[in-house]
Amino acid sequence: MADRVRVLLVDDHKVVRKGLRIFLSLTEDLEVVGEARNGLEAIEQTVEHHPDVVLMDLQMPVMDGTTAIEHISTRFPDVRIVALTSFHDVPLARSALEAGAIGYVFKDADEEELISAVRLAAEGRGLVALEVMKGLLEQPAGETEYEVSLTERERDVLRLVTDGKTNPEIAEGLSISVSTAGFHVHNILTKLGAKTRTEAVTIAAREGLIDI
Repeated sequence: MADRVRVLLVDDHKVVRKGLRIFLSLTEDLEVVGEARNGLEAIEQTVEHHPDVVLMDLQMPVMDGTTAIEHISTRFPDVRIVALTSFHDVPLARSALEAGAIGYVFKDADEEELISAVRLAAEGRGLVALEVMKGLLEQPAGETEYEVSLTERERDVLRLVTDGKTNPEIAEGLSISVSTAGFHVHNILTKLGAKTRTEAVTIAAREGLIDI
């Protein structure tokens, strides 16, 4: 199947990796191309296999997942990373998203949620566990680090980004070119100080720029 999503599994527990491999292998459009036991191996495996999506544990020896996320997202911006963890820890989630993760899913998530997270990530769209999203939005306004001024067009684009639209879908919805849509998305991320769309949506919601 030529259009399979190529997935790299990163977890320091062999039984977790084995379980994920078996589970994902049963899904026709997903293919596991490699495994890593820590963040350093994750970087090496990304260089070797260049996967579409990395499922990244966060608490690992040698190099933790957040550090690996930052290295991979900087060197391979087209590789999408989903943090897959047991920790319901908002600061940890914020660090992972700021490092470049596009999604944040718990290991006890149901099968459909995990598959959706991988598929959405491959499309450049993020899925963040509801409990974490709520926690991220609970930061008091007085603690904000952002002073944001968006144009009306950027706000229109941001609303579509919040709905999970891709650049071609944004272009179609606003009757603009795909390159113009991409330009607006780039400007939004820059103004919000975000590395990913998921982080941009989180910041925008917290700042009251959008309602979710």
